[in-house]
Amino acid sequence: MALTKWALDPTHSEVTFKIKHLMIANVSGEFTKFAVDAETEGEDFTKAKVTFTTNVTSITTGNEQRDGHLKTDDFFNAEKFPEIKFTATKYEQVDNDGSYELYGDLTIRDTTKSIKLDVEFGGIVKDPWGNTRAGFSINGKISRKEFGLKWNAATEAGGLVVGDDVRVHCDIQLVKEA
Repeated sequence: MALTKWALDPTHSEVTFKIKHLMIANVSGEFTKFAVDAETEGEDFTKAKVTFTTNVTSITTGNEQRDGHLKTDDFFNAEKFPEIKFTATKYEQVDNDGSYELYGDLTIRDTTKSIKLDVEFGGIVKDPWGNTRAGFSINGKISRKEFGLKWNAATEAGGLVVGDDVRVHCDIQLVKEA
């Protein structure tokens, strides 16, 4: 079967995250510069080769001071480790409603860990301009400390300023290359 390459549609895709602040509410953020390289056999994503990368300096939380701190060695150290990378190792169907599990290796700050992500496959359609598109909604949770993002401070009451668990959400649209 012929190999099919898929390109990211960045105008219809997003990579966001949430993390607890003061353990009472969430702070949200996103990465605005990212890429997906995907290659399938025909239109079958179960055996796809997929690599995702994001530029750490594109992080934004709506607060310039916090964004600057996230780029320092306390967190991502964007100067030394400018990229976050995920390479898929397995994609398997969970049930017939479009639910899948995506396994792969996530690298942050030169630390690589295997993770599992939940995927809702939206399907494959032709758009009004004749392009073939595939849509995915991806969710997961990682421990930031496992990747060397360990900065924290204690509150007066003994709680922590920043939670450990980071919830990740991605909406990704891919376009089949001609």
